Amino acid sequence: MSFGALGLELAVLGVTLLVFLADLFAGEKRGLGALAALGLTAVLLASYAIDFSGTALFDTYVADSAGLFFKRVLLLAGIIASAGAMDHVDRVIPARQGEHHLMVLFSLCGMMLLTGARDLLLWVVAFELAGIPLAVLAGLHKDRRSTEAALKLFLSGAASTAVILYGISFLWGLSGDTAFSGLAAGAGEPLFALGVLLVLAGVAFKIGLAPFHLWVADTYEGAPTPAVAFMSVAPKIAVVASLARLLGEGLADQIDVWLSPLLLLAVLTLIVGNLTAVTQPDARRLLALSGVGHMGLMLLALATGGAAGNAALLFYALAYVVTNMGAFLVVSAVVDARGDGALSAFNGLIHRSPALSLAMLVFLFSLGGIPFMVGFWAKLFVFWSAWLGGHAAIVVLGVLLAVLALFYYLRLARAIFMEAAPEDDEAVPVGWPTLVALGICGALTAGLGVFPGPFMDAALEAARQMASFAP
Repeated sequence: MSFGALGLELAVLGVTLLVFLADLFAGEKRGLGALAALGLTAVLLASYAIDFSGTALFDTYVADSAGLFFKRVLLLAGIIASAGAMDHVDRVIPARQGEHHLMVLFSLCGMMLLTGARDLLLWVVAFELAGIPLAVLAGLHKDRRSTEAALKLFLSGAASTAVILYGISFLWGLSGDTAFSGLAAGAGEPLFALGVLLVLAGVAFKIGLAPFHLWVADTYEGAPTPAVAFMSVAPKIAVVASLARLLGEGLADQIDVWLSPLLLLAVLTLIVGNLTAVTQPDARRLLALSGVGHMGLMLLALATGGAAGNAALLFYALAYVVTNMGAFLVVSAVVDARGDGALSAFNGLIHRSPALSLAMLVFLFSLGGIPFMVGFWAKLFVFWSAWLGGHAAIVVLGVLLAVLALFYYLRLARAIFMEAAPEDDEAVPVGWPTLVALGICGALTAGLGVFPGPFMDAALEAARQMASFAP
């Protein structure tokens, strides 16, 4: 049994152990976030210098080019999350700094495993390793709202796992195999289709696709906002990556069973996410529900399939991480300063914190798909691939909803730049770790918008080697 293909996951586990030991013996806890961020940076650089491709765990896990692309995106999310949370945890939960960073690292290990799992048993184990630490993260404040957020996240995760396991029982029972490549042996039976649909429903529940999204806004509003910055992007990307592998390697020949439900989920998620975000009075809830809409676009790219659809999915994952995490980190700074995430808390922010305001404008423009930010290219890539894939009607709907999304993003921009600030309001304090995290997000959001070519090429190269399907 070879472990070479698990090199990146084992390296992250090593960083986790290092942070754990530092938490035990170090007197100063503030440096734990820096240690985690630097460790993950080293792992990210190692992914470019060392070849970790291959299989492991008796062929139940594979490290390939597509998985490597997703892992790099997840490592970037972990770096931003570790650095961006340092000020918050030092100020709000100083006694639990170690727990915060360790939960991020443990969850990251599970997400990276998830991108390469090619067996149903490892798939479920990776789901739980990625998901349970997130519930702990959500409850670290230990107040009423944080506890409620943690409980909702845990219960939704438990319910979705139960649905997935129920669906797996049909797939395994009919095929006699848990490997993705052996599932097709059970095709043709009505219960096989039921098993596939149950697995899709459980996955939709886990990442908050409509109509299984009702827990998302409440959880994001109550959990610590720096933790929300991480959980709003990283688990979704890992789950979609794993779903792409399941559909491409195990269920490509049964496309008639799952393609229509997948497209229906994409359309519902696009509509519900964007329409419900319009009326939200709180920035955290607005970004939470807009994130539901963004998941609809990722699902559309996944349903398109082929090299173009997979490349759009890979590039969108990168764009979504840097843009959404940056927006949530700005919201986190304002919430910590004002104790409130309502849109009115951002009134006149440009007069108090110009740099923070301009950074938020960059992120909002990218989320809204304004040229030339990375979000513009990401949406264009998805729409182009979906149009080529024959989903013209959904593309037209997506474009109309993207225009609607500008309305609610500009509501927040209007509060920042056009509303009068309270007379007694002070500048939002931002420490250097948060500035570093925001600098990474801002530089990549704007830089990839101006020079998207190399990353699009990398996404296309990885997509060509992905197992896929032809709708």
